[in-house]
Amino acid sequence: MENYEIMFIVKPTLEEDAIKSTVKSLEEIITGMKGKVETKDMGKRELAYPIKKEISGFYYVFTVEASHDAIEEFDRKARINENVLRHQIIKLDEE
Repeated sequence: MENYEIMFIVKPTLEEDAIKSTVKSLEEIITGMKGKVETKDMGKRELAYPIKKEISGFYYVFTVEASHDAIEEFDRKARINENVLRHQIIKLDEE
């Protein structure tokens, strides 16, 4: 298991239930492959530049302990999820 930090932005035009279900489905990708996820809601923020014609979004940060395969699956599903504007995965250094 390796440590990662994942940041992603969810569309602001979604209803609250749709936002929660999007975040939950992304969490379940990691937990379904025996990973651990700690979620931090950063709230709604303005974007530096428009992304897919959106000027703001809901930011979330996952602190993850998971296998490389789980992270690859998260990356694949986040790319095809229409509710996710952008995502970034950072591998944390081992101490």
